[in-house]
Amino acid sequence: MGELLLVLDEGTTSTRAMLFAPSGKCLGSRAAALTQHYPAPGLVEHDAAEIWSHTLACAQAMVDQAGGPDAVAAIGITNQRETIVFWDRQTGEPLAPAIVWQDRRTAAMCREWREAGEEPGVQARTGLLLDPYFSGTKIAWAMANWPQLRDAGDRLAIGTVESWLVWKLTGGLHVTDATNASRTLLMSLGAGGWNDGLLDMFSAPRAALPEIVDCAGQFGTTTLFGGAIPICGLAGDQQSATIGQACFAKGETKATYGTGAFVLTNAGTAPPASKHRLLATVLWQLGGRRTYAIEGSVFVAGSLLQWLRDSVGLIETAPESEALARSVPDNGGVYLVPALSGLGAPWWEPDARAAISGLSFSSTRAHIVRAALESMAHQSHDLKTAFAADGADWARLRVDGGMIANDWLAQDLADILGVPVDRPDFAETTALGAAMLAGVGRGLFSGLEEAARMRGPGSTFEPKLDADAREQRLAGWAQAVQNIVTRAKAGAHLPD
Repeated sequence: MGELLLVLDEGTTSTRAMLFAPSGKCLGSRAAALTQHYPAPGLVEHDAAEIWSHTLACAQAMVDQAGGPDAVAAIGITNQRETIVFWDRQTGEPLAPAIVWQDRRTAAMCREWREAGEEPGVQARTGLLLDPYFSGTKIAWAMANWPQLRDAGDRLAIGTVESWLVWKLTGGLHVTDATNASRTLLMSLGAGGWNDGLLDMFSAPRAALPEIVDCAGQFGTTTLFGGAIPICGLAGDQQSATIGQACFAKGETKATYGTGAFVLTNAGTAPPASKHRLLATVLWQLGGRRTYAIEGSVFVAGSLLQWLRDSVGLIETAPESEALARSVPDNGGVYLVPALSGLGAPWWEPDARAAISGLSFSSTRAHIVRAALESMAHQSHDLKTAFAADGADWARLRVDGGMIANDWLAQDLADILGVPVDRPDFAETTALGAAMLAGVGRGLFSGLEEAARMRGPGSTFEPKLDADAREQRLAGWAQAVQNIVTRAKAGAHLPD
């Protein structure tokens, strides 16, 4: 048996394959961009066939680099969590576009359910809120609006992206791991199985859904690369990053700043319950036993820089944002609330629209770009306040994701949050967590604690900003957010 670990990291904007040694050293990586489809305002779709073809090509490149399938001990898969795929069991081909986690088409349905008083019961069973973010609402919409899904009958298969990839890799194994299942609005958080009442509520056919399994184990074998390679690790991207950051003790917290920003705090082995509009979710499941997390989700982070670059033209490259932020002493009174896909936790306003406020003739491109970067710390502070109110305040924060290569941003997080911020030298902790799980599932490690040796060194950013400047910034941010929340509540809805 080989000892290398192949990770398939299927994100929102790209899919990648990465090759790891058991030491944690990354030996290679191959990526391909995913096409983003925006058929109407608020709608975001992917082509599941493209996801698969890019994944297959990237994986093949890494298997070749490893020296062939015999050198690969196991495959680990991590993925964008709430994106949902619909396919035909007989042909193995998609029946409809994949509806992406950012999609807001179910906003009106969610409002109706909330107004009917459904949210408290849903939250008690799932740990989640009624928001278009989650897969169950997307399934309900698709079953009502895409007749080809109903016409498929027993041929219909539904799953999140890791489920789709396992099906394609194995030629028909239909499973999902507990972390991804816990994001669907269909799983009972404490019991760990599909809930009949929720399946009925969201029109999700039980026969079309996958079996819920652990995050590490033997999940079938692929023979597509010239030899047999077992699939041994599965986890949603944010849970995988939390594992990659070795947040194994209750209270330890990580934040990933990728396409969106997601903060998870280890909540231990009892299902948590938030009273401040945070989420409860499965952090990992091993041997049928679950460890849980409290989560705060921000929908727009790195995608804001992509928007500034591709749609508005304020920057040519994402790294340019750091130099622009440093070129001005402060934000000049400018605030950018990046509600391009609505507002996530703790606001949960799917109808909110992004806004730039405080502009004057003295405002420059640099002020707007700095305000965009500052919004990461501002949104994180809103989450920290909610976590603290739930009794899960952060003593320090472990950060990762593409945005965190920006030293200015990492320091700004420490300044606004008022806690030390730890950044690993190897920032791809999402893929690293999937490699750790695959190593555990294959028996290379006795458990996650031993697998944590894959995590390397890092650096720490200590708070430096004085209290008055910090409070002034937070007060301006609070007013900017309140303005768009007020408009959203007044009926400025995104198209349904």
